[in-house]
Amino acid sequence: MKVNGDSSELAPGAAKKRLGTYLLKYGVPLVISVGLCWLLFDNEDINPANMWRIIREECDFRWMVANIIFGLLAQVFRAARWQIQLRALDIRPTFGQLVLSILGTYSVNLVFPRLGEVWRTGYIANREKAPFTTVFGSMVADRLADTVTVFLLLLLTFIPAGAQLRAYFGQDGGLVAKLFDLLGSPLLWGAVIATLILCVWLFVRFPEHKVIVRIKQIWHGLWEGFAVIVKMRGKGLWLLYTVLLWGSYITALYCAFLSFPLTAEMIGRHGIAALAVCFVFTSISMGVPSNGGIGPYQWAMIFGIALFSTDIPGLTREYALSFANMLVGVQTLVLIIQGLLTFACIALSKHHARHS
Repeated sequence: MKVNGDSSELAPGAAKKRLGTYLLKYGVPLVISVGLCWLLFDNEDINPANMWRIIREECDFRWMVANIIFGLLAQVFRAARWQIQLRALDIRPTFGQLVLSILGTYSVNLVFPRLGEVWRTGYIANREKAPFTTVFGSMVADRLADTVTVFLLLLLTFIPAGAQLRAYFGQDGGLVAKLFDLLGSPLLWGAVIATLILCVWLFVRFPEHKVIVRIKQIWHGLWEGFAVIVKMRGKGLWLLYTVLLWGSYITALYCAFLSFPLTAEMIGRHGIAALAVCFVFTSISMGVPSNGGIGPYQWAMIFGIALFSTDIPGLTREYALSFANMLVGVQTLVLIIQGLLTFACIALSKHHARHS
């Protein structure tokens, strides 16, 4: 009787904890998306009716179609790159299954942020009867490779766009100088060193603590994922797919800029500098927890365009927001359609397997 009573007392607590987890995982990203979108439109200079007119009258949808094609091509290259990693782990799903897993990932993330990666891991692990942790490690390596790529692109962006970035940050009382002063502060580096010493002491003093054990497990998975990339065969092809993957993303954004006359003029005048800044900033914005990047993406795009719009009459904040909303709207529609088609294909595949 006591056991039953205890379990009944624990059940509500467990339910509340689970509810809190769901709210944190899916409620916070939704609030961020809605909040940032509300802030975008909560401006007297923004007229939704005029924005719709700009989209309707000025958008060349042929370039938007090209944007969609290159965006989908990037996902195909991602599947091909992941296949090389999985083969190094002796996991051999078909290329079609990998493409479906990648397409499904982005569609799931639109509704449940960050759950898409877990879903694609589970989908491949289940289809191939492979350990979930092993597949998950390869997925983590795939995502970390993207993080490194974006970081390298960020560094390279300062070559063509350094002047615009310095001019912008210099408007606020020498923000760049303040940043370098902060990075050179002994207090900052002392705090960093003290934190590292504390972390090492905690790991040595409490090696069996559940939090420490969990951190070690995560680190082990990350290390294994990177080890696969270092040891696997076909590293050259893997690097080629990485270049093609990100090249497709960059080309997709270039096509999107050409779909509006004033953003096309911006690219014509400022070239790779404008393209690189907008691409890197929007790529970084996708790391903000939100539903499909809705909200952070528009803010990042507007910021990037603002750096190069001063010499282009008419390229206002409202025009930039019209362009960004059009691009996000097209991407969201594509994710919805590809999600429906992906899960329909998966359902048909399972039905065929049961009756074959």
